[in-house]
Amino acid sequence: MMRLVYFSPVPWHSFAQRPHQFVQWFHQQFKARVLWVDPYPTRLPGVVDVKRVLAAKMAQKPRSCSTVKTQENPLKADWLSLVEVAALPIEPLPASGYLHQWMWRKTMAEIDSFIAGGRAQIVVGKPSKLALQAMARHPELPSLYDAMDDFPAFYEGISSKAMELTERNLAGRVNKIVVSSSAVSRFSAHEDKLSLILNACDSDNLPPALPRSVQAPVYGYVGTIGHWFDWEAVVSLASSLSISDPQARVRLIGPVFTPPPCVLPGNVQILPACSHAEAMRAMQKFSVGLIPFKRKLLTASVDPIKYYEYRSLGIPVLSSNFGEMSLRAEEEGVFLYDECRDFSSLLKTCLLHRSSAESLAQFRVNNSWQARFAGLIPLFDAGIDQRGRRRSTAKLEHFSWQGA
Repeated sequence: MMRLVYFSPVPWHSFAQRPHQFVQWFHQQFKARVLWVDPYPTRLPGVVDVKRVLAAKMAQKPRSCSTVKTQENPLKADWLSLVEVAALPIEPLPASGYLHQWMWRKTMAEIDSFIAGGRAQIVVGKPSKLALQAMARHPELPSLYDAMDDFPAFYEGISSKAMELTERNLAGRVNKIVVSSSAVSRFSAHEDKLSLILNACDSDNLPPALPRSVQAPVYGYVGTIGHWFDWEAVVSLASSLSISDPQARVRLIGPVFTPPPCVLPGNVQILPACSHAEAMRAMQKFSVGLIPFKRKLLTASVDPIKYYEYRSLGIPVLSSNFGEMSLRAEEEGVFLYDECRDFSSLLKTCLLHRSSAESLAQFRVNNSWQARFAGLIPLFDAGIDQRGRRRSTAKLEHFSWQGA
């Protein structure tokens, strides 16, 4: 039986995201056992960490990562084992890898034991010194880096530099690199390893698209509000609505780590974070889905999952011209605004848009996680020779470079 050691960028006990969907797909595709290694701090702590801890304590219990399709609870599934890593928040420091070695003895023993049970693969969802040490212990295993975010861009100062170095070492060591966005200039030295696998959504378990009311339109956003969130654009949008459509509301749902820089217009509502199921029900009431992100290094390599969720629910998307969204200007139901932020006519156009039932059904099929991860099969299906090295039986699709 195939085995997968997965170094995750998010905890298992969080709402289902790309990592959860990936390991479930991998298990179903290859009948594999999975060792999920929870993340540990890879940057020096800051004030934002205190806010996140408090927000996590106040948030409701996250939904199970199981899906309706499998009808199983991975928390009790016999194919999945969970490893929690003991670590201090000192990874950016030069000697942290040596200092952590004694703390990681138990973790390494669990990884070694798991790998000894059969043919194994290593997939890294977030660069870390632990992942590099595990790969150094098992250089014979095929490995893949799923670069779903520009991790160095999330950090600042020494933490950013350290993560950049760790990612560079990881990219040089793995056999293959998967990217979730076409802005991958930082991997230009590894073009022969690259494959593009965009994000998607859990199409089979989304609620139905509901008729949208134009009586009191809701321009909504669900997600974390961090330093990448464009408050100025939201204020400008809300101010335009207060003149053109006084009944309309701007509804923001999620934890606020970067507060608004000014007093918000009266038609802006901020609601706390909620479970994924509640978020989906809230989206059903949106007239227009917002993705107001700033254009910066961090967002240049982002393919927002909320785009797929909005469109799967028949909601038109009003987004800034960033990352992967910048390539969707001609797609149905997508409306991009630029730095000028003249929302007066754009808001009305968004509100009037309607998608047919046929186009929504096709969008869900084309943008499901199952359909997306099918592009990974050649990477994992390639044979492994007696020395443990992957045979070059599968050619990866190359794509044109797009700088960040």
